[in-house]
Amino acid sequence: MSPQKSISTRAWIELGLLAALWGASFVSIRIALDEIGPLTSVAHRTGWAMLALWGAVWVMRLPVPRDPSVWIGFVGMGLLNNVIPFGLMAWGQLHIPSGLTSILNAATAIFGVIAAAVFFADERITPRKALGVSLGFAGVATAIGLENLLNFDITSLAQLAVIGGTVSYALASVWARKRLGGQPPQVAAAGMVTASTLIILPLAWAVEGPLTLDLQPRTIGAIAYYALAATALAYLVYYRVLAMAGSGNLMLVTLLIPPFAILLGAFVLDETLRPAAYAGFALLALGLLILDGRIWRLLQGSAN
Repeated sequence: MSPQKSISTRAWIELGLLAALWGASFVSIRIALDEIGPLTSVAHRTGWAMLALWGAVWVMRLPVPRDPSVWIGFVGMGLLNNVIPFGLMAWGQLHIPSGLTSILNAATAIFGVIAAAVFFADERITPRKALGVSLGFAGVATAIGLENLLNFDITSLAQLAVIGGTVSYALASVWARKRLGGQPPQVAAAGMVTASTLIILPLAWAVEGPLTLDLQPRTIGAIAYYALAATALAYLVYYRVLAMAGSGNLMLVTLLIPPFAILLGAFVLDETLRPAAYAGFALLALGLLILDGRIWRLLQGSAN
């Protein structure tokens, strides 16, 4: 196994910034959902982010791909990484706290390991990964509460919707590796949200009615935040951290997002979580740390 790439102070700062941007997105999306529907919230998110990201591509003078196969890749990525997970999680947030949504969202890395093992021969499940995935599943089950699945209701369905979104994110990582290799990250992000917008706009219009900006200032502010800061800016920060720290270290952001979302949910939305949610996050965090490899190597070193 190659050694884990070290994280510089600057990378840690930007990793924290990324976690804060995404952590606050759960609260801002929930605020917007008081006035607009879940599909409409997604259409606003990808539409405004699309304009901002193409602006960044233009400023950076990056070439726009013309190969149809690349745009097919963007369409698949838009569905798997935006339309499906954004829609499922937004609907789920109508029925469960934003903090719990962020905790379940951390399972993305768990499902990512499984998806990679299924689709790529060089990503087999090792004992370390098996232990990390097992703890991750235990954490998700604890956070959801198996009794909630036995007494199935709208809350249970909302939690499963969020989990469905994490599975879609995991499949998106597989799709990106297969279909989007070689594209500048800024162009890939812009192409992805463009495809997402072309899919979600007519869908949101048909199901929830025409989009409008005749909204409360609170809603406008929430949309502006999660579209421009938590999507467009966050994608740019994401790729900067990826270049500085590597994909393995970047996975740590999934551990940093829930604390931001939980604290903001408590202060802004007056949300409270069951103790089981925190216990589930602890198990999930341990699983993610084992997948990260640092704890595993530490244990192996102490045993030698």
